[in-house]
Amino acid sequence: MNFLMNLIWFVLGGFISFISWIVIGILWCLTIVGIPIGMQCFKFAVMAAVPFGREIRISDSGTSFVFNIIWMLLGGLALAAEEVIMGVIFCMTIVGIPFGLQHFKHAKLALMPFGAEIYRTA
Repeated sequence: MNFLMNLIWFVLGGFISFISWIVIGILWCLTIVGIPIGMQCFKFAVMAAVPFGREIRISDSGTSFVFNIIWMLLGGLALAAEEVIMGVIFCMTIVGIPFGLQHFKHAKLALMPFGAEIYRTA
């Protein structure tokens, strides 16, 4: 079932989130200082491509808080706004609600990617 939902997700707009994360990651990797941030973006691009069957756990350590503030100012707000808008659009139909909820999950991730862990659900 997760495979089918992920396939539908990718075709109906998940590729937009995937491409957004990849582009932001490439831009961050253009500088040596930004490579760790870019690598984090690539990790979450995979999550944006196939979100069903995966969950996100966010840590509350102080180091990740500082990185998250910097991230929000330099790219996170744009990604989060994109995810919220797409989530609202999908939630306008009953069939699209599961996809909209995934976009809202990604919006949270787009605001606080540092300290976040992706794990598979059973």
